[in-house]
Amino acid sequence: MKNHMKKIMTAVIISLMIAAIPVTSWAEVEEQKPAGPEQKPAVQQSTPEQKPVEQTQAEDKVTGEIDLSVLSAYIWRGYEQSRDSVVIQPAVTVNYKGFSLNVWGNLDTRPYSVADAKYAANYTETDYTISYSKKFGILQVTPGYIYYGLGAPYAGGTAPLDSQELFLTLGLDTILQPTLTAYKEIDHYRQWYFLLGVSHTIEFNKIVSLKLAASASYLLSTDETTYAKYNSDSVATTDKYNNFHDGTVTVSLPIAVYKTLSVTPTISYVFPLCDDARYEMRYYGKRGTNPSDRDSSYLYGGVTLSYTF
Repeated sequence: MKNHMKKIMTAVIISLMIAAIPVTSWAEVEEQKPAGPEQKPAVQQSTPEQKPVEQTQAEDKVTGEIDLSVLSAYIWRGYEQSRDSVVIQPAVTVNYKGFSLNVWGNLDTRPYSVADAKYAANYTETDYTISYSKKFGILQVTPGYIYYGLGAPYAGGTAPLDSQELFLTLGLDTILQPTLTAYKEIDHYRQWYFLLGVSHTIEFNKIVSLKLAASASYLLSTDETTYAKYNSDSVATTDKYNNFHDGTVTVSLPIAVYKTLSVTPTISYVFPLCDDARYEMRYYGKRGTNPSDRDSSYLYGGVTLSYTF
């Protein structure tokens, strides 16, 4: 637990240093942008002829977000992707008429080595996501595609095969904002991954909010060579994995720094939902040579700096 908290504090300190950079350039950009939602003129006096025009202009507007996260670990679907190092994860999202394009990356500042070899910081992953969202009453439907560009874990290492997924998300605009997403890998790693998530935000004031989120997943493998079921010694069997997988609980504190600029401290706990998941997640852990001695649950955190436009 001490190591987890040490990594979290390191990530927080680095992120706060980044957040302390003067935002003069952001302010200059802000002055050139159209008025944000809180600056929109009141529309109560609009005539029926004017209202459709205003709606069309809002739909035609390009929006987006630029994020920079500094975290104490990179955990993906319950799998440990880094060990004892701070990771830096930049992301850019652009939205237009329901379409969304996202580019996300991961920089490992201290790549892990079983032999404790020293490696320089390495950019390990770049993901590209394209999606389209359409709302039907309280139901929002979002189909999409993800390309995972996977790099070597350290300079000179062997890069894993890239991956591609199709996904469909169904969300309800109601209490706890539930979402259900089905992911289907269509390239090398043959499996279905189902993710159920809920979240709730408590607004203390216009500046600070508290967001609580939780998710649970189910992994259905269609190929035992890429997603096998593991026994209690974390040794692969000849069966396919078909069971609940990882759960995640996240607490974050979004803080509005200046209009479109925010800082969000976050802490997450990831854990297996069943014994099958525990045995498999331990196999993919990065500490020690004996899989049965590795971790299967993780506590990590950090800070995200966000700029919306």
